[in-house]
Amino acid sequence: MKKTLFLFFLGFIIVSCNQTPKSTYINFGGFTQGTTYSITYESSDNINYKEEVEILLANFDSSLSTYNEFSMISQINYNKSNITDNYLRIVFEKANEIYKQSNNAFDLTVAPLVNAWGFGFKNKEIITDAKIDSILKFVGFNKVYIKDSIIIKSDPRIMLDVNAIAQGYSVDIVAEFIEAKGVSNYLVEIGGEVKANGINKKGKTWKIGIDKPFDNNNIPGQELQAIVKLSNKSLATSGNYRKFYERNGVKYSHTINPKTGYPVTHSLLSTTVIANDCMTADAYATAFMVMGFEEAYILAEKLTDIEALFVYNDENGEYLVKTTTAMSKLLEDIK
Repeated sequence: MKKTLFLFFLGFIIVSCNQTPKSTYINFGGFTQGTTYSITYESSDNINYKEEVEILLANFDSSLSTYNEFSMISQINYNKSNITDNYLRIVFEKANEIYKQSNNAFDLTVAPLVNAWGFGFKNKEIITDAKIDSILKFVGFNKVYIKDSIIIKSDPRIMLDVNAIAQGYSVDIVAEFIEAKGVSNYLVEIGGEVKANGINKKGKTWKIGIDKPFDNNNIPGQELQAIVKLSNKSLATSGNYRKFYERNGVKYSHTINPKTGYPVTHSLLSTTVIANDCMTADAYATAFMVMGFEEAYILAEKLTDIEALFVYNDENGEYLVKTTTAMSKLLEDIK
């Protein structure tokens, strides 16, 4: 009897080992932060995390969305509260770091200028030099700080615009959630900002397309400037070819220089940044667009753990592409 039982359990163990579920790749997407998102990951248990991810993104939105009048940052912007949360404190700390590294090109307090030019969360204003000068008096990241979880402004008119860093941070938040589930192969994309880890379904390195930066190129992937091989890194792209308007023959970019108060007018069309985390990549992509090609390229080469691709016009209006040293090794030819 004992021998029979032993053989039975041995057979059970062998069958169980042979029937280990084969992993599969799950993909889902939706809408968040006024844009779309897509998540792909390898799963050994076939669990779809869409519901949990959307709850996570909704909570994130209720903290950092400037378009949600009840969000924490909106309450701070309109002086209804001065209490911060962990999301804002992390974004604020990273923004302060990049503000200093970029010679003040990246500045969260640019919000009143972005609003005045019609690219923010308030209605466009009539722009005059006097108007810009009056706004610049309460623009400057050195005029606001956080102490004991309380945000302190030197002027109540100061407003924060975290849109150039929060979307990248939301990618990091979702990626951390996915990793906490024991997943090592995944791609998280929100509004074009990406974090990729491990390999894709075909066992290959993830590949990300970078759009050509020509005006009104509003269909992602339609015409590509480059393809980047991305593994265990994050990528973000910033450009002036989708968000702009023209008035009296003049093109006004959504990238506002916080030091001058005016949209940038240099030849840099788009910047793609690769970093360890998407929050850093997102913020530097914007900072570089403010700085312009020459200054941005020098900084990108100087920074560790940062690689960049710049697309800009020469004096004849022709597209030129320049990459940092290691970035060129990550590019794949477009056929």
